[in-house]
Amino acid sequence: MLKERLTCQKKIVLDCLEKVKSHPTAEEVYKNIKNRLPQISKGTVYRILGNFKDKGSVQVIQTKSFSHFDADMSPHAHFICEKCDRVYDISDICSTCDILKKKKTKVGKINYFKIYFYGICKKCKR
Repeated sequence: MLKERLTCQKKIVLDCLEKVKSHPTAEEVYKNIKNRLPQISKGTVYRILGNFKDKGSVQVIQTKSFSHFDADMSPHAHFICEKCDRVYDISDICSTCDILKKKKTKVGKINYFKIYFYGICKKCKR
């Protein structure tokens, strides 16, 4: 996935993102890895995440309040809760869409896509 050298710090940040499905913010990534790597600064975590984004190793989902990070680069959509700002993966919709299966439209071939659905999640509806 990454072509550049993975430093210890980069590896720990990437491992953190790959192990969670919660689409953490940069602050949440920092808090998560601070115990494993106490000397890491918040600025370093932000730079690493920005570097991963620039290299296409992670995707960024922007909500009204935060940037959330996702290391899952497989084709899938996201549901964004308009109340709590949580981000959820939606995989089944993408696998049944005829356009995405064929990856062709009248105007050209689809190389990749980003689909966001907005609403209120089940937790917030309670």
